[in-house]
Amino acid sequence: MTTTRRRFLFLFPAYAASTQHLRSPFHKKKPLPPAPPRVYIGTDTARGVSKGIYQANFNSSTGQLSVPVLAAQTLRPSYLALSPLRAGKRSLFAVNAVPDPSATVTTFDLDTATGILTEKSKVTSAGAGPAYISVDSTGHAAFVANYFGGTIASYVIQPDGSLSQPVDTFDYKDPKFGHHGPVPVRQDGPHPHSVFVSPDDRFLIVNDLGNDALSVFRIDPGTAKLTPSDPLLTSLRPGSGPRHIAFHPNGRWVYLINELDSTLDHLLWTTTHSVTHSQAFLVNTNSPVKTIAQGFPADKNTAAEVMISPDGNFLYASNRGEDTLVVFSIAEKGTLKEVQRISCGGKTPRHFTFDPTFNWILCGNQDSASITVFRRDQGTGKLAGPAQTVPVDSPLFTLFA
Repeated sequence: MTTTRRRFLFLFPAYAASTQHLRSPFHKKKPLPPAPPRVYIGTDTARGVSKGIYQANFNSSTGQLSVPVLAAQTLRPSYLALSPLRAGKRSLFAVNAVPDPSATVTTFDLDTATGILTEKSKVTSAGAGPAYISVDSTGHAAFVANYFGGTIASYVIQPDGSLSQPVDTFDYKDPKFGHHGPVPVRQDGPHPHSVFVSPDDRFLIVNDLGNDALSVFRIDPGTAKLTPSDPLLTSLRPGSGPRHIAFHPNGRWVYLINELDSTLDHLLWTTTHSVTHSQAFLVNTNSPVKTIAQGFPADKNTAAEVMISPDGNFLYASNRGEDTLVVFSIAEKGTLKEVQRISCGGKTPRHFTFDPTFNWILCGNQDSASITVFRRDQGTGKLAGPAQTVPVDSPLFTLFA
């Protein structure tokens, strides 16, 4: 049959439509870009404006943070932690940092598809003023430091993602944990400020701001029970006020930020490999480095957060009072050298965090009601910005999830 030009033009659209399913298997649709990572923000509800945990989206390509919206109403969620993903589900834990012995830790179900938080349960924090919560990488155990109560507690994470009642508690008023430091206003007693799980999940390191000491416990991975290591304590300079630590990627160096004298200490981490009686201890290299600029009044500043880049080349610290972020390079032997000092873009930078690409840092400025976003050069470690300032009342903690 002869097909005329007119007949071909008439039949071609129908033919083309009928062959859509015969396209080459190599012709694929472009994949959708990944959803912007979610950021959860714990806030200070005691000031009467914020209501709890807020949620925003962050675009790691542009460095833009969306306007935070309330995700869950809860009392003073000053520190947050996530459980590992289990069967498509995660739990988000928040300490409710009220200065009362009835303080709690709240568990939320986190819907990984929508980001919605649903309150699941509350348990006692086993002390007043819980300031820190950490979770081991297996998602079997959690640990809490109670700043005002002077206690720490351990928990089992149950199959439904909620916390058990406390498994172990330790009261730091016991003399074996040392004696309070020489700053009466801040060191009137023990003040455990953080509980940090070692990279191998075998040990818990406690920073006690009130007693100027770090203590180490062995973790039972099945029960979350804690056993004091031997030696138990690493004593620090009187009046230093240890707050938080960060492990170097090599697993041997630990960097401690001291709140009261605004310093960083480099410590060496050593463990034994015994399965039944493993021990660990910290040795201070006695090479403190100031976080504040020379000449800035030490009594006008409290150092806050410390973090290390994943390549191990740079350390970042924040100063409340000087209101700065400081970048240090980490030399071959672990010594620190200041690279940059930059304004935090607000007031009282209590906490900051890297985004998942490590190209950006989000800094929560507690007393200027804002989060500032800084671009990070991975080659030099330096920060540029702030590239954006987002209003949110009294941010205490930021967590990517």
